[in-house]
Amino acid sequence: MPKRRILVTSALPNANGSIHLGHLMEHIQTDIWVRFQRLQAHQCIYVCADDTHGTATMLKAEEQNITPEAFIEVIHAEHVRDFHDFLISHDNYYTTHSPENQEYSSLIYNGLKESGYIRRKTVDQLFDPEKQMFLADRFIVGTCPRCHAEGQYGDNCEACGATYDATDLINPTSKISGATPILKASTHLFFALSEFTDFLKAWTRSGTLQEQVANKLAEWLDTGLQDWDISRDAPYFGFEIPGEPQKYFYVWLDAPIGYMASLKHYCDRTEGLTFNDFWDANSSCEVHHFIGKDIVNFHALFWPAMLHATGFRTPTKVHAHGFVTVNGQKMSKSRGTFINARTFLDHLNPEYLRYYFAAKLNGNVDDLDINLEDFTQRVNADLVGKVVNIASRCAGFINKQFDGKLADQCSNPLVLQTAAARDIIAGHYEAGDYSKAIREIMALADKANQFIAERQPWILIKEEANRDLVQQVCSDGLNLFRLIVTYLKPVLPGLSLASEKFLNIDPLTWASLETQLTSHQINDFTPLMTRIDQKSVDAMIEASKQDQDSVPDVPTTSDLAAEIEFSDFAKVDLRIARIVNAEHVQGADKLLRLTLDIGFEERNVFAGIKSAYQPADLVGKLTVMVANLKTRQMKFGASEGMVLAAGDGGEEIFLLEPDSGAMPGMKVT
Repeated sequence: MPKRRILVTSALPNANGSIHLGHLMEHIQTDIWVRFQRLQAHQCIYVCADDTHGTATMLKAEEQNITPEAFIEVIHAEHVRDFHDFLISHDNYYTTHSPENQEYSSLIYNGLKESGYIRRKTVDQLFDPEKQMFLADRFIVGTCPRCHAEGQYGDNCEACGATYDATDLINPTSKISGATPILKASTHLFFALSEFTDFLKAWTRSGTLQEQVANKLAEWLDTGLQDWDISRDAPYFGFEIPGEPQKYFYVWLDAPIGYMASLKHYCDRTEGLTFNDFWDANSSCEVHHFIGKDIVNFHALFWPAMLHATGFRTPTKVHAHGFVTVNGQKMSKSRGTFINARTFLDHLNPEYLRYYFAAKLNGNVDDLDINLEDFTQRVNADLVGKVVNIASRCAGFINKQFDGKLADQCSNPLVLQTAAARDIIAGHYEAGDYSKAIREIMALADKANQFIAERQPWILIKEEANRDLVQQVCSDGLNLFRLIVTYLKPVLPGLSLASEKFLNIDPLTWASLETQLTSHQINDFTPLMTRIDQKSVDAMIEASKQDQDSVPDVPTTSDLAAEIEFSDFAKVDLRIARIVNAEHVQGADKLLRLTLDIGFEERNVFAGIKSAYQPADLVGKLTVMVANLKTRQMKFGASEGMVLAAGDGGEEIFLLEPDSGAMPGMKVT
C-alpha cells in the first residue's frame, strides 16, 4: 500500500484557562488516529497551538497586572505539560501569537482584498463607556427579548434558544465593568462569504464532512450566507490589520491560520519537510481537522472559503465530535465533575481516560458521557482483568520454569485468527469508530483468556511430562498478548512501551502483526497496570470541587439536603454584618466582592448575587453572614464566610436584611 502523507490538527485550546476533560477528549481522539497512522508507517504530522488572541485574553492579563504576552506564555507551558503527561504526541504545539501566523494572516487577508472579497460596512455596536471599548456578545448580559429570561448573553438565550443581536437585549449590562453599554458606530471589514455559497454547497457534500454535519450546514447554505465580520476595534489583543490602524483581525480569522503557522514553524526546524507540500492547492497530501461540533461553521464554511479564495488547498476531512458530559450532566464545578487535566493526573493513570474515551467514541457528533462508575468497572475489567491478565498468567511460568525462553514454534489457530483481525480493526480506527475497534480487541482478549483457562497450565505443570505443553501454552498466550497490545498501541502507548520492554522486542508496528515470537528470550514480568481504586476517583472529585470559581448551583426542591440534628445547626455562627464596600469581580459571571464589617473585624466575601444587585446599592446595608465558615481559596482570592440570601436566581435574589436597630457583630439566634 502506498504510504500516505498526512497533516492532522486538533482545535486550538483557548489560552484563558487550564486543559479539562473536554479538551482531552478531542486531543485523545486525534492522538489515537495519528498514532494508528504512524503504526502503519504513514507519515503523519500532528500540530496544534494555543488560541491566544481576543478580548478575553487581554482582560485576563489586565486582571493579573501583566502583559498579554506574559500571560499566554505561562498558560502555554501549562498546556504543553498537561498534554505531554496525557501522552498526546504533538509534533509541534505552538501559539497563534507568532510571526508565522501574522505572516500568513496578512497574506490571506491581502489575497482576499486583492480579489475584491473584503468589504467595508458601518455597524452599530454596544460600547462600554467605563472601559472605553466595544463589547463582544459574550461580554454583554441582559434580559432575553423573547422570553424575558434574565442573565442571558448577547447572542442567544439559554432558556428559550432564541438567537438575536446584542442590541436587542433588554437592560444590557457590561460583564466587564457592570456599566450600561451605549450604542456606537464603527467601520468594520467583512469577508464576502456570501459569494461562496455555490462552492460551499458542493464542498460540504464532497465527503469531507460527516453526513450529520453536512445536513446541519445545509440549513445555513439554503437560507443564504451573510458576509463575515473579520475586524475588531482597539483595544484588542491580536494582529493589527495591514493598512488599517486601530483595526485588528478577529480571533476566528487567525485561529485556523494557526494550523498553517504551526506547520510552518515545524517545517523550518525539520529537514526534508516543506510547507507547500501540504498546503499547495494541488497538494497530494492530506489535511485532517478534529474539532467540536460547536465550531463547525468556522471550519466548514469560513475556513474553506478563505482557503479556496486565496489559492490554498481545502481540508481533506473535518472530523467533528460532540460534547463531554459526566454522569449524564453538563460538567459542573460545584459537583466536582468539571475536571482539569492536572487534577485527573494527580489521582489517576492518564491511560485509564484514554481507554475509556476510545471505548465510547464512535465517529459521529453525539455527546460522550463519562459515567464514573462505568469508567472504573470498564477499566478494571478490560485492561486489568482481560489484557494484562493474559501476560500475568503466562509470564510466571516462562520466567520461572523455562528461564524466560518461549517455545520454538507458534502455530496455534487462535494466534493466527487474532492476527487475521487486523484489517477489520484497522478499518474501525481509520473511520474514527474506536468503540468498534475496542469491542473487537476485547473479544479477542476474551478468547485468549478462555484458551489459557481451558489449558490450565497451573495444573499441567504438576506433571513432568507436561512441561513442553506448558511452555507452548504460555508462549502462545504471550503471542496473543503481543498481538492485542499492538492493536491497543494507538490508545495505550504507555502500556505498549512497558510491554515491549517486558517482551524484549523492538517497537510494535502494524507490520509486526504478521510475525510471532519463537525461541525468544523475554524479561522478568512486573505488573503492567493496576486497578482503579474508588478512593482515587472520589479524591479527584473532591479536588475538582476545590477548583470552582463560582458559587454552587441554585438548588431546587428536589435537591433538598438530608435532615440534620439541632446540634449540627447550632454549630453555625450567624452574625449581623454591614456591607462597607461592594465591587464587581472581573472574569466572574455571578460574583460580587463584599467587604463586611462584623463588629470586631472586616471580612472579604464573594457572593453570587451579581444578577440582582448593583454594587453601589449595597454599600451601607445590613445583612446576615455565616461567620465561622472555613475560608475558601478561590481563583479571585479568599472568601472568608458566606452571606445569606433567598430566591430563584437572576433578579430574584434577596439578601437577608435585619432591622435597622441591629448592630454589626450581633449574633443571630
